[in-house]
Amino acid sequence: MKSRAQSILRDVFGHQAFRPGQAEVIEAILSNRHVLAVMPTGSGKSLCFQVPALVLGGLTVVVSPLVALMQDQVAALRLCGVAADSINSGRRRAENVATWRRVVAGGTRLLYMAPERLMTEPMLAALAKLPLTLLAIDEAHCISQWGHGFRPEYADLCRLHDLFPHVPILALTATADAVTRDDIAQQLLGGRMEHVVQGFDRPNIHLSVQMKRNWKQQLLDILARHPNESGIVYCLSRKKTEAVAALLQQKGFHALPYHAAMDQAAREANQNAFITDPVVIMVATIAFGMGIDKADVRFVVHTDLPGTMEAYYQEIGRAGRDGAAAEAHMLYGLGDLRIRRQFIEDEASSPERKRREHKRLDALLGYCESPSCRRIPLLAYFGEVSEPCGNCDICHHPVSCVDGTPMARQVLAAVRQSGQRYGAAHVIDIVYGSLTEKVRRAGHAQLDSFGVGKERSKSQWRSLIRQMVASGLLKLDIAGYGSLMITPKGCELQGGEERFFYREDVVAPSSRSSEPSANGRKTKAGQSAPAEEPLSDEQGDLLARLKALRLHLARQRDVPAYVIFPDRTLIDMARRCPCTKEEFAQVNGVGTVKLNDFAEPFLEAIAANAPPSSDPR
Repeated sequence: MKSRAQSILRDVFGHQAFRPGQAEVIEAILSNRHVLAVMPTGSGKSLCFQVPALVLGGLTVVVSPLVALMQDQVAALRLCGVAADSINSGRRRAENVATWRRVVAGGTRLLYMAPERLMTEPMLAALAKLPLTLLAIDEAHCISQWGHGFRPEYADLCRLHDLFPHVPILALTATADAVTRDDIAQQLLGGRMEHVVQGFDRPNIHLSVQMKRNWKQQLLDILARHPNESGIVYCLSRKKTEAVAALLQQKGFHALPYHAAMDQAAREANQNAFITDPVVIMVATIAFGMGIDKADVRFVVHTDLPGTMEAYYQEIGRAGRDGAAAEAHMLYGLGDLRIRRQFIEDEASSPERKRREHKRLDALLGYCESPSCRRIPLLAYFGEVSEPCGNCDICHHPVSCVDGTPMARQVLAAVRQSGQRYGAAHVIDIVYGSLTEKVRRAGHAQLDSFGVGKERSKSQWRSLIRQMVASGLLKLDIAGYGSLMITPKGCELQGGEERFFYREDVVAPSSRSSEPSANGRKTKAGQSAPAEEPLSDEQGDLLARLKALRLHLARQRDVPAYVIFPDRTLIDMARRCPCTKEEFAQVNGVGTVKLNDFAEPFLEAIAANAPPSSDPR
């Protein structure tokens, strides 16, 4: 089956080799094992179920949360010659009925559905009569109540294994911490799932965070460092999205808005422009980005605090997919924090879930207030250990820190003496000396650490504790009640083997402080981030022509531009400049069907762009 999978990868999808993690996941599925795959945005998760679906035959059901994403994936598969379809609320009933008839007749290999449509009794009973060979659950973090995007309709998917006990289940997500991963596996199969977790580090992305002062000017200062480049500006609300897009247009930027309340045709037009034009700035809510494959996004800016570390990681992961240098900027303020807290409180969820979401937000704040390399807390959140990266604002411009070792030891003492069972608020009450009912009931007023830090404000202690979490001295037990727990590094500080320095003032001095080093980005080991050589001027001109052709072909077929070919394929095409159909077949992402359908127009465009040959006479 391995050779069959390799042939499908090459002949259908036009790739010569699997990316890291893909072969491992596919081999497990083909061996009838259940897998949870955690792979970064842009790493090719879809191939992990698309290739097995074609190897196994029969029917593969793919659970996807968004109708637009389903439709785009179906369109992309059909262009590769794969019999794919979807049943969803965005189609007329007659279309869904026709699709189901094709499924029953055995003419469909992959069927995309939303969880609420899949988990109806009539649909489940009908699927039980078909040769179902694989169940793939995309955005699987939505299953876990500990995940950042829990959706109640996803919870019912936990019945799938009992209903189809002999069918392998593949759960996929780009963002899930260890607690969420364990819960997904527990919910779906009582924990009996293999975990394939790819590294979370994207060393080519420069990270920076600024406290808001004049956010509009800060945004303009950031964009001034990215002339004639494409990027995404994320805003918290639809109203702000429209206002920021208008502001940037007034300042001469080619900026377009994107949010869920826009007319669908306008959204699709703006999305196509973003995919095709090399200098478009998309100003968007989080509704934009899922499934978008644009390789040359050079920057992502958050004008407001994201909801969680997972959301932040997923959104910045849309930058620099070509491996070249990219930047992720975040602006945040106390107003953002208040709004995010209110969102959590307004959510129709249990008190326990609200506590966990507040702790997740605390982890993100710890990242924002980190006194040292930003990559260390970002990767630590997902369970990875990192050295200073040399590619963030703090590594390039270290902040002024003071020795907080005595205060950190006071916090650690309070955590240890109270049994490592309480969250930050209670620990602060102990060191500050607040005789709350909870402190009195637990008998913690008698602890040696009670009242040792009354000379500092509670807000100062909160910032200190967040930075201790960011520095790895403490960790949050998100699976429990957000309790603070002492790490091995924290034990070393208690024992006198470590010191802790923290930043008293978290307000960035100026926008220039986050400017990347002129020497380029560095990886954790201090080496330049791997990236291909930039395109020459001639290759860049050709790429622009190829994108224009792609958009023309996409409009003819009424599909998004990137469905014809992703940016990676066009960039490879511009580098290779194939002259024949045989050479065109070697371009990454050109399978057999796309070779037959698209070789002629693209070869003509390439030939038209070629310089006239010189006369040897």
